[in-house]
Amino acid sequence: MTVVTDYPDLARPDAFTQQGLGWVPWLAPVAEEELTDLQRDALIEPARAKMPYFRLLARDPEALRARTLTDLDIFFNVDGGIGRAERELAAAATSRRNGCVFCASVHAAAATRESGRRDDVQRLLDEGVDADLGDETWNAVVAASVALADTPLDFGADDIARLRGVGLGDAEIVDVIGGAAFFNWANRLMLSLGEPEVPARRAGEGVAA
Repeated sequence: MTVVTDYPDLARPDAFTQQGLGWVPWLAPVAEEELTDLQRDALIEPARAKMPYFRLLARDPEALRARTLTDLDIFFNVDGGIGRAERELAAAATSRRNGCVFCASVHAAAATRESGRRDDVQRLLDEGVDADLGDETWNAVVAASVALADTPLDFGADDIARLRGVGLGDAEIVDVIGGAAFFNWANRLMLSLGEPEVPARRAGEGVAA
């Protein structure tokens, strides 16, 4: 497997952003034309074959398939529980706390798209996880997500009580925990495998493949 550790021309983002970012792997992903049927099946969504992150994870197709199905169920199964915006907010807050600029950009943009609250979402990115986002429900979702990210074993009754205090029921609380917990893991995976870039600023190149 090819290992690349130095990108001298990489246009790294200067701050947390809702702008769409590219992502450059430090290990060579599977070339799109070399993906096996098993690996393509593990992607779940065919469009992910264009994304270097998922092609890198395709080196372990069984793990990728389980990871992707879990991700999609947490964030898109909205038959019950909390809204899509709050699920994305939990992921964005966790990513902001953990310092994963790429994941924060994706899920902050999704939280804005689902809620229409761009300024509040940007405040989270600019000021950090202690920012007042304008209502107690969003503040409680962020606080719970951060508590889980900091020390999972310390997340407990007080954190649940704050979520209940803003009117969330069991299913909604499970969704907040699911979004935060998944990205507490996913941030660490992404941070260990590559780094983000601003595609439009990379000298003479487009999005990394």
